[in-house]
Amino acid sequence: MQKYTVYVDGQSGTTGLKINERLINHPNVEILKIAEDKRKELAERKKMINSADIVFLCLPDAAAIEAVSLVEPTNTHTKILDASTAHRTNPEWTYGIPELSKEARSKIANSSRTAVPGCYASSFILPLYPLVESGIIPKDYPISSYGLSGYSGAGKTAIADYTDPEIATNHPTYLAPRPYALGLSHKHLPEMQKTVGLNYAPIFSPIINNYYKGLAVATTIHTRLLPKKYTPKDFHELLSNYYQDEYFVKVMPFNPTECDTNNLGDSFFTPIACNDTNFAEIFVFGNDEQILLLTRLDNLGKGASGAAIQNMNIMLGLDEKLALE
Repeated sequence: MQKYTVYVDGQSGTTGLKINERLINHPNVEILKIAEDKRKELAERKKMINSADIVFLCLPDAAAIEAVSLVEPTNTHTKILDASTAHRTNPEWTYGIPELSKEARSKIANSSRTAVPGCYASSFILPLYPLVESGIIPKDYPISSYGLSGYSGAGKTAIADYTDPEIATNHPTYLAPRPYALGLSHKHLPEMQKTVGLNYAPIFSPIINNYYKGLAVATTIHTRLLPKKYTPKDFHELLSNYYQDEYFVKVMPFNPTECDTNNLGDSFFTPIACNDTNFAEIFVFGNDEQILLLTRLDNLGKGASGAAIQNMNIMLGLDEKLALE
């Protein structure tokens, strides 16, 4: 069995840790470890990057750009997957949602530089891309969405705050949902607009919540603004057909008014039902006048580490489900 060497640059962060957890169970990889006291040394990082077959970048944007610059000009074997936002709209990089089309999966398979999508972006793009690509939703439609996420998606500082009993006691607002990016300039917006093919940036409102992980993005559509009259059932049929052969993207059974996904006998939607998986689940709700698209996933799974491993598998010509089931 062929083995590939893999190095995670930024392995102490949330995404890096999760990638390493998955790599441990991967039959085709050998993990390269950098000494703890050398993990910030440029020369040692450069050595690790150029010796690996696969490099995952789990770094802030500027550090990710710096890491790419460490690849030797003569190095043609190292493939890089960047989990930051630095390269997601760069035309020289491949955007890593293989389920969007056969062309998307083929590009990833032949890529040496793949940008791992943002968690909110993946949930936004998956239902909208087929609808815009088919012309059902016009490219100039004024898209408005909101996203719900656990606090793990906000990074180390937020995790520390939400898990600190003293902060939680003295600042009870941490118990409530907290909208942010109030200037409507969230960092995932450029990849959302570009990948879906929208003429204008969507309005997107993210909301952090007092639970660890699990994410959902909701997008509302006014049918009166569409070029033809469509119903929620029409949207559901198109999305079901589009993703029918995909393993990790599931269009859930159609019920336009209820969603008993908690197994509690109620109709409340939960954003945590895909936790600890690499699945994304798409729902269609609404009525003849308004349609609600809801997608959920694990923001540390299909929204980060799971997506990264899936893309790696495709880039190496392996079964893309390896270490993801």
